[in-house]
Amino acid sequence: MASFFRARRVGYTAALSVALGGSYVTLRQPYASSNDRNIGGSALDTVHKKITDPAAVIPSRASQQSSLIAANSSNPLDILVVGGGATGCGVALDAVTRGLRVGLVERDDFSSGTSSRSTKLIHGGVRYLEKAVFNLDYGQLKLVFHALEERKQVIDNAPHLCHALPCMTPCFSWFEAVYYWVGLKMYDLVAGKHLLHLSRYYSAQESAELFPTLARKGKDRSLKGTVVYYDGQMNDSRVNVGLACTAALAGASVLNHAEVVSFIKEDGGERIIGARIRDNLSGTEFDAYAKVVVNAGGPFCDSVRKLADKDTKPMICPSSGVHIVLPDYYSPEGMGLIVPKTKDGRVVFMLPWLGRTVAGTTDSNTSITMLPEPHEDEIEFILDAICDYLNVKVRRTDVLSAWSGIRPLAVDPNAKNTESISRDHVVCEDVPGLVTITGGKWTTYRGMAEDAVDAAIKSGKLNPKNKCLTSNIHLVGGDGWDPAYFTVLAQEYVRMKVSHTGKVVPGVMDTAVAKHLSHSYGTMAEKVAAIAQNENLGKRLAHGYPYLEAEVAYCARNEYCESATDFIARRSRLAFLDTDAAGRAVPRVIQILASEHQWDKGRQKQELESATKFLESFKSSKNAQFHDGKHT
Repeated sequence: MASFFRARRVGYTAALSVALGGSYVTLRQPYASSNDRNIGGSALDTVHKKITDPAAVIPSRASQQSSLIAANSSNPLDILVVGGGATGCGVALDAVTRGLRVGLVERDDFSSGTSSRSTKLIHGGVRYLEKAVFNLDYGQLKLVFHALEERKQVIDNAPHLCHALPCMTPCFSWFEAVYYWVGLKMYDLVAGKHLLHLSRYYSAQESAELFPTLARKGKDRSLKGTVVYYDGQMNDSRVNVGLACTAALAGASVLNHAEVVSFIKEDGGERIIGARIRDNLSGTEFDAYAKVVVNAGGPFCDSVRKLADKDTKPMICPSSGVHIVLPDYYSPEGMGLIVPKTKDGRVVFMLPWLGRTVAGTTDSNTSITMLPEPHEDEIEFILDAICDYLNVKVRRTDVLSAWSGIRPLAVDPNAKNTESISRDHVVCEDVPGLVTITGGKWTTYRGMAEDAVDAAIKSGKLNPKNKCLTSNIHLVGGDGWDPAYFTVLAQEYVRMKVSHTGKVVPGVMDTAVAKHLSHSYGTMAEKVAAIAQNENLGKRLAHGYPYLEAEVAYCARNEYCESATDFIARRSRLAFLDTDAAGRAVPRVIQILASEHQWDKGRQKQELESATKFLESFKSSKNAQFHDGKHT
């Protein structure tokens, strides 16, 4: 009989206090910190020293593979994680910091799937709160409590990669103004001590000053005001890569571009005791044994489950979210726009991100594929939707990049309406020795990982040295970082560049580059700046973007960057910000990676073809397929 349970997270909170007419109180145990759990400081201190040691070096990919090969039947891993997205890397970090022996394999790259294609928001779920109130749905309310708690946790654990973002909701009637003001004040109340900043109302004039491109009139309506509330924003794939690297520093054996091709079962039994793994870079195969395997395959978790039992019933209902990137002038720096209800009832976001503007829809049904592509009607829908709220001419030619991400919703496969499905996560063990974690959302990855590790410990009768520590662990680069850190880079480093004539010339470490390095690498940014200065790799990779040649070398050495696509999509975000600029940067990226990894001409040609194919799935204006005359 399969073990199947929804994740327990949030207990009995404000809903009860409201019913009792009392003030907001928490009647459950909060997330346990090291003090709450009375584990002393020793385990946390040991982990902290491993991660923050200035002399610490990320183990090479070859050594990580050797560690997995060494996990034989007589000396198995405690846990083998399949999947290197946010949840999988979160599981690896959680388990290894509990003193368990951990391995992780990912068939492509860390964050190559859903985890790099999010809306970039770390949010509690305003929509879920609305449903909880109007449908008296306690499940949705629990989800909001949990997500708001985890939202603050994600920001605290990776302060260089995450920040609070004000989001403006336009109101075109006084009813809307009151409705959204009350609803968002409830959102503040539910956040409690995890509140980022208080929401507030702005008049139409004040709103126009804060968001100059917001339309004040149009289609028989006029702006009455706006309500601004706060959620978090992140650089999603860099958080994911940070999780993988932090887990590696803590002792986990993490291996990207390595695929599980089959499971190993114990003789005469059904329990899974390991996996046959193929290194997709070399083509070699090897076995890795483990007491428990955790399936964190995201949208692909059903295909992993079918490797264990070909007759298993699907538990994933895939949902697609399409996003486009527009120039920075579409939205002011530091202020997002949330359209709560579009013409078909969906929510549209327009958010400043890394110097550009990201706009995106919510959910629609989709099929599961390795390289999902946005449909042109979805791109057109987003352009139409934001056009109604802006005084800027919205043009298809302004679309710098467009991508689609697949959310793994764990539901009854017969369900049709993905919008009505709760984003709560599910942990199950329908084959002995294979624990599956799926559902949920980016914001709650840490809590999801904790639940998965708890289930794995129970399944394998494992003996962790301590309880969960991840609520107190900064990701690599986050410990000791503060927002003024970029000034150190600007004052103490120069960018040495090789000109087209071959002459080495110095260049200033300008504020834009210094801030980019600080926010991308945290306290590790000085290592990148040192490469730019000492190895003559200080030139920008693409005009108008702060990405440096030095970053390619650093990521190859310290972040398991094994391909050109790994860099342009996950280590830097150039593919997501500007597809055509990424294409122009690819040849130089390949050149540097070839030097780092000793690639021959054949491999370099293969890398160019692979990166080109990848970028073609990002429907920038250059790759546009429709011309409807409306957005020209």
